[in-house]
Amino acid sequence: MKRHVDGVSCGGCALSAAGATAAPLLWLSMSRTQRHLGGGFENEGMDLSVLLTELPFVVLGGAFLPLLVFTVLLRLVDRRRG
Repeated sequence: MKRHVDGVSCGGCALSAAGATAAPLLWLSMSRTQRHLGGGFENEGMDLSVLLTELPFVVLGGAFLPLLVFTVLLRLVDRRRG
């Protein structure tokens, strides 16, 4: 199996970094998350434990999901080439 050490590796790292940045931003924009972080009526339903329980999984999922898709696409392209 050939290893791509050129721009393809850099592209995978860039996708992972972009996903790890975009996923928490998307998570913060959801109404459920805003309610838990104090956006409810008079802080009703405020639960700051989501920062310890959900946020790490959101960041990890945002980092690994684009990298996983990128790897699968590279394998499919390599398989078609030869």
